[in-house]
Amino acid sequence: METTAFGSEQAFMDAFHAALQNGELTPYYQPKVNAVTGKLEGAEALVRWIRPDGAILSPAMFVPRLEENRGILELDWHMLRKTCDFLRRLKADGVHRKAISVNFSRIHVYEDDFVPTLVRTVDEYGVPHRFIEVEITESALVDRPERIIALIDDIHAEGFRVAIDDFGSGLSSLSFVKDVQADVLKLDKSLLSHNCEDEKERTVLESIIAFAHRLHLTAVAEGVETKEQLGFLRTCGCDTIQGFIFGKPMPEAEMRAQFERGGVQSEAEDILVTQASASATQLLLDAVFCEYSLVIMANLTRNSYYMMEYQNFTQTSCPSTGAFDELIYHGSLTMYPDDQEKFRTAFSRENLFAAHARGEKKVCAVTRQIGDDGVYRTVQTTDYFVKSPSSEDVLIIALCHNVD
Repeated sequence: METTAFGSEQAFMDAFHAALQNGELTPYYQPKVNAVTGKLEGAEALVRWIRPDGAILSPAMFVPRLEENRGILELDWHMLRKTCDFLRRLKADGVHRKAISVNFSRIHVYEDDFVPTLVRTVDEYGVPHRFIEVEITESALVDRPERIIALIDDIHAEGFRVAIDDFGSGLSSLSFVKDVQADVLKLDKSLLSHNCEDEKERTVLESIIAFAHRLHLTAVAEGVETKEQLGFLRTCGCDTIQGFIFGKPMPEAEMRAQFERGGVQSEAEDILVTQASASATQLLLDAVFCEYSLVIMANLTRNSYYMMEYQNFTQTSCPSTGAFDELIYHGSLTMYPDDQEKFRTAFSRENLFAAHARGEKKVCAVTRQIGDDGVYRTVQTTDYFVKSPSSEDVLIIALCHNVD
């Protein structure tokens, strides 16, 4: 049934409000599972309008119309309450719960009391905030960017997670995503339109997933339906899968069974076999960061550097990118006075160029550096010369770690 069958706008809204009162608008839950193990990681609440004659209206048939007249605000809060009630009853019955994501329209950006209402509603059901994930569509990011950034900060402060939904649907702003403190990046199903058989599609998917991981975001692929899609997403290191291949949106009773079972059946995969180069590189970086608390990549020829990562390093005040000469000067000022000249000499570009010309593989120095806490610690810094296949520039990777 099309919503045009309701006739006028007033007739449609009357039917909508009656549906709210009569319980016709209800969540169907779609599982979200670990891409490799198939273990259940959560679910998304998706609205269905079940008419008295048994006909089920999908969101596409009425949500756009509700977006136009702000009726979507009532629907979103209704869905949150229904989801919280489900989670409360799971708890009462001793069923192990996972987080459920709830969609919120971009129109909520204009609600000044959104976060207080969110907190009050969830608390009324006694649901810990970590079990609710707030999904905000990508389109909301372009409406009021400053407001969205502040809103997400406030949501996080209350212990909720935030997901950017429908990423890649046509409004993507990579520069904005890097500024938003979201937790999850959900890849729009349109990115899978060629069943991962097109080289450009595979490149885009792998790049977005790598981009998400570099920003410490969980990558979730929506609309996964085929083994080909699942197989490729696994090789890219995609974290979570949501789609028909593991489960269609289902009534509460079926989702409850999923929670009780703890997951869906999935053929075991060896991640070391299925991963692509991007995910393998990330594993390698994770191992490096276990030992080296600071990693810097520098182009000596162009006097530039890029700070890859801080992991509990003694000093965290250095800019993440800039001129290499300034990096060395700034770094020397954090050293014990007797070590400052030693540090500047060892890692001056002049000395590094000379070492490279002699065929040396690395330059190393041990110094005492004062930390953010005012305590001096012994730090070992090693610059390794590396070669780029596309440039004759002299490049280094600097690895730093606290010796004591």
